[in-house]
Amino acid sequence: MIKYILRRLANYVVMIFVATSIAYFAAVNFMRPENRLLERTPRPTFEQVKAQLRANGLDPELSATQRYLDWLKGVVLHFDWGMGPDGSRINDEFFMRALISGRLVLLATLLSIVLGISLGVFAASRQYKLSDRVVTTLSYIISCIPAPVTYLMVQMTGIGLNERSGGTVVYVTGMRSPIPPEGTGAHMVDELQHLILPTIALTIVGYVSYQMLQRTLLLDNINADYVRTARAKGLTKSQAVRKHALRTSFIPVAQSIAFQIPLIFTGTFIIETVFAWQGLGRYTLDAITMTQSVNAAVAGVAFGGVMFAIGAILADLSVAVVDPRVRVS
Repeated sequence: MIKYILRRLANYVVMIFVATSIAYFAAVNFMRPENRLLERTPRPTFEQVKAQLRANGLDPELSATQRYLDWLKGVVLHFDWGMGPDGSRINDEFFMRALISGRLVLLATLLSIVLGISLGVFAASRQYKLSDRVVTTLSYIISCIPAPVTYLMVQMTGIGLNERSGGTVVYVTGMRSPIPPEGTGAHMVDELQHLILPTIALTIVGYVSYQMLQRTLLLDNINADYVRTARAKGLTKSQAVRKHALRTSFIPVAQSIAFQIPLIFTGTFIIETVFAWQGLGRYTLDAITMTQSVNAAVAGVAFGGVMFAIGAILADLSVAVVDPRVRVS
């Protein structure tokens, strides 16, 4: 098992390196930070802008290959992701924001998996009953609503909840209060109140695919011969589903986890703007659309690759647990 995980991990490291390298060349060729710097007031000269970019390791006169090699040397030898066009160090912002977004993404992913698979099993075991129709119809409706609309609906629900309660049950913006409460316990409660709504919003958007996929796959296996044989040997329907049909149908669901985490991370680009979170998603979006920061954008891509690798490893472990053939191979 350890050799299997290490082999897979090596594959993901290579994948992250290749994806990040492609992202760097794309960013260097299409992003123009000098245009943003020229829009400042008072307006600098083009020579001043070039001198500033050169001092920050973003010399536009160097070839893309030379800039890439200089950047790669800093990352590999010093884990230095470079500087932004304004002279800010990417490392100063990157790690703090990565922890913020990583916490949100992994928590929402875990809740999406648990909720989606549980509802999928619940709906499949009650095929065509009212409960199945309600759960499945709700999932279809959510899947048809654009994610930003869902985020705003969750935010408005939080506002309504606070109004009805006459107090602040949950916060609808920010990661923490401007003036944090004193005491460790009060500080943790404050951060939890800020975390609840973004996590719920991402979970709602993320669980739907798990629920519909798990229901479809489980329905394909409930009436299979090996499940009927298990029931003929004395197992109840729920026992046969849990011990046999669910193990088989869960394998494709587990394999999809790796592809869902990048989608959830992409969702943070919008949700961190809606809920005013200073995470890596918003930072990356600003780097692409506003500051034209090549190094910041590439760091965001690398983080997305790491999130994919974490999801893929979780998927590999899940498949290895439920499928003996993987462990044997």
